Amino acid sequence: MSDIRIEYIFTWANGRAVFELELDDETLALKEKPLIGLPAWTKLDYYQCPNCPLHVDQVHYCPAAISLIPVINNFINVDSCDELEVEVSLFGRRIIQKASARRAISSIMGLLFAASGCPHTRFFRPMARYHLPLSNEDETTMRAVSMYMVAQYFKYNSDGKPDLELAGLKAIYEEIQVVNMTMAERLQSRDGTASSINAMILLDMYAKTVPSAIEDTLEDLRYLFNSYIEE
Repeated sequence: MSDIRIEYIFTWANGRAVFELELDDETLALKEKPLIGLPAWTKLDYYQCPNCPLHVDQVHYCPAAISLIPVINNFINVDSCDELEVEVSLFGRRIIQKASARRAISSIMGLLFAASGCPHTRFFRPMARYHLPLSNEDETTMRAVSMYMVAQYFKYNSDGKPDLELAGLKAIYEEIQVVNMTMAERLQSRDGTASSINAMILLDMYAKTVPSAIEDTLEDLRYLFNSYIEE
């Protein structure tokens, strides 16, 4: 198998940014070029997440923060409400859509987070493998729940006890909410990152949607699966 390549091209009135991402085909980890002179805001102990399992004496830089360096550098002068044209090439298809800066940036942030190496975001790597650019709340919920249930299938086949109540998925999203908001605080300590901060906040809003959707929205989707239920 060859590595997974995803290209994001952002175009707006006064600029253009291109991101060529490469994920390892087995681990789905982001294949980054060695970075020299990492900024201080990427250090692990700089606004370190309170639920971070990494230790400063072993890991000096936050993997999630490192993954965001190109995003921060490219959108410094972009306002959150600016309209961007987003072109994404992945898996043999091309998607072109216009969106607000915060929504457009949050899309690539979610992908980078999943592939970054952060222990809390590793659960989202299956979603990175089947990345859906600019997905809305309903699509995000469906993808997250589907991903988790496939994992339970494999757990069951490995003689484990599957979690059909989705309690584990709720726990994953509760942890990621802490990561998202702490990252927003980390970015807020810098000047000129308003669009990225708001993109992170939007990403967190989606993270908050999933746990509540497990109890509410999923029931609204029940009718879609009647053919399976009635068998």
